[in-house]
Amino acid sequence: MLEDGKLYIGTSRKPDDTINKGEYLDFKFGNRHGLVTGATGTGKTITLQIMAESFSNAGVPVFCADVKGDLSGIGAIGETKDWVTKRAEQIGFTDFAFQEFPVIFWDLYGEKGHRVRTTISEMGPLLLSRLMNATDAQEGVINIAFKIADEGGLPLLDLKDFQAMLNYMGENATELSNKYGFISKSSTGSIQRELLILEQQGAEHFFGEPALKVSDIMRTTRDGRGAISVLAADKLMMNPRLYGTFLLWLMSELFEELPEVGDPDKPKLVFFFDEAHLLFNDAPKVLLERIEQVVRLIRSKGVGVYFVTQNPLDVPETVLAQLGNRVQHALRAYTPREQKAVKTAADTFRPNPDFDCATVITNLGTGEALVSTLEGKGAPSMVERTLIRPPSSRAGPLTEAERANIMKISPVAGQYDEDVDRESAYELLAKRAAKSAQEESRETADAPPPAAPGGSRWTLPGFGDDAAPAEPKPKARSGYQRETVAEAAMKSVARTVASSLGRALVRGILGSLKR
Repeated sequence: MLEDGKLYIGTSRKPDDTINKGEYLDFKFGNRHGLVTGATGTGKTITLQIMAESFSNAGVPVFCADVKGDLSGIGAIGETKDWVTKRAEQIGFTDFAFQEFPVIFWDLYGEKGHRVRTTISEMGPLLLSRLMNATDAQEGVINIAFKIADEGGLPLLDLKDFQAMLNYMGENATELSNKYGFISKSSTGSIQRELLILEQQGAEHFFGEPALKVSDIMRTTRDGRGAISVLAADKLMMNPRLYGTFLLWLMSELFEELPEVGDPDKPKLVFFFDEAHLLFNDAPKVLLERIEQVVRLIRSKGVGVYFVTQNPLDVPETVLAQLGNRVQHALRAYTPREQKAVKTAADTFRPNPDFDCATVITNLGTGEALVSTLEGKGAPSMVERTLIRPPSSRAGPLTEAERANIMKISPVAGQYDEDVDRESAYELLAKRAAKSAQEESRETADAPPPAAPGGSRWTLPGFGDDAAPAEPKPKARSGYQRETVAEAAMKSVARTVASSLGRALVRGILGSLKR
């Protein structure tokens, strides 16, 4: 049943329900991206699981998000269940065998997996603006902050680094605006408030060091199987913007770091983006252009990206056109939007004359899908109604003890579990502020003290240089010398004698006139 160089998805059946043929995805087209869609409960998670298993067995590392927690069972050997046995017999899957797979668990919060971090600098201004839902004015301020940090040798590693940079920009807004463009204090204040919201939502766990190395999600085992990295996303889904931004950052990192390999015989890495609509919801045009660019060009790096979502309308047409491998589970068609989604999904397949796609999509059973993959020279195969094969690993979540045991023997155990807080923008700006304050204090001490009103210098008794108020000194006047006490007394006696003699002389003269 299994074919070398191909991923077995399931077995198609004819309109009369008889078994037709096996449906495969050729590994050499695995990096041409894909789409898995369907309503809740139609079997998308099992499809993701069996594809991850097959890629792993082919030596291809896989990264996927575990939104509901039940994908963790891929790390344990499968269990005999009625529906598993029945499906294997129904499709004639004679090569079916239970198996466990090499798994590395990751978690942004460090609770259900190894910590995943990146730095503010690696995130970049575009994705950071998206994460904070920044306006155009705020995005401009964020770009200026990154520019100042680069020119000033100020590493932006975690949230407190970025907060310190915004404080610095607010305090020096006038001077910096002359060089970099207008910096509004209201914009910096708004960004700081958004940072506080991110911090409350747990984003401080995501920013910092040691940052995730791309090589650690591209590991293979000694027996040649690809490691399956499973991101615990059940708690992360409480902050969907952080979830979408993180996965887009990871795709961008892969795009920037991996070398060009053209079209290899099999992918270097396969990336499953579950709940993909969270990436595109309310995304600005510049971000959608970035996503389209990454999806279009990353295949030459040997990376296949598979979007998993409920509705094909969740994915923009420019991105949808890049997805060559399709697995469409059942859709509901009760509302006008749902009816449009059914028509869109049906129109993307290469038609099969045996049935009408739009009709079949609404009648598919659980674990059944319409499948079309690239074949030959890269053309899509005719769509087939397919029964998806059962998984070889456990269909359900691991226990906490099982997860803990897998983490203990993980190849990255101990590498990401402890925070590293090296000198960065926060510490450097604090040192600069302290040095500036010290220099200002020294200049103030060297300057002459200011004069108090009245020309006197006042100090408190017992403090400073003067223990008590100094007696004011007389002011020197030009041409005038202050007289002594003795001189003043002699002048007073002389004035008294002269006055007495004058009065006696006047009385004598007047008396002679009377006589």
